Amino acid sequence: MGAIFSYILLGLSLAAPIGPVNAAQLNKGLRSGFFHSWLIGLGSMSADIVYMIAVYIGLAQFLEFPIIKTFLWLFGGFVLIYTGIESLVSSENHLTRTSSNKESAFHSYRTGFLMSLSNPLTIVFWLGVYGSVLANSAQKYGTAQMLLYSCSILLGLFIWDITMATLSSIFKNYLSYRMITLISKISAFSLIGFGFYFGYNGILFFL
Repeated sequence: MGAIFSYILLGLSLAAPIGPVNAAQLNKGLRSGFFHSWLIGLGSMSADIVYMIAVYIGLAQFLEFPIIKTFLWLFGGFVLIYTGIESLVSSENHLTRTSSNKESAFHSYRTGFLMSLSNPLTIVFWLGVYGSVLANSAQKYGTAQMLLYSCSILLGLFIWDITMATLSSIFKNYLSYRMITLISKISAFSLIGFGFYFGYNGILFFL
């Protein structure tokens, strides 16, 4: 039981640091409420599962090629800058719409999925940490135990997703319009900043 709890904490530690997905969840929760913020986290989790499967079946080695790394950094930068600018431009308009049905649920899910899928830092985690967990579990335990630990990591991610969506939607109800607008814009600028950082690293890999 202690081992399972430690893997749940591992999932939480992956999700908790301030990054593009957390910024997007905060932004979306303030503008559109719990459901859309949760969908961004769900999309991010879906990308995590894709990388989990890739590591499990041995496809991770292809992500080590410099051309693949360069593409991921540049594509990740594009996704973040585009999302940040979109959020910045539409922040005030969206804040006047309190009902979430005026925004596409698929758009929120897709945003989280692409952010996580194209985030090289996420890839580093799954190749490094999860790869080590997988190797260690394969040596000591069977497939069932390995699957249980993998699901524990995902549970940690899911708990953080619910937490972020809940907090951002609560803030939406208690903060003033001006404060929500300010936080939304700060979140958007942070996404753009992360995007330029990713793009810069992509250019370095290319050179």
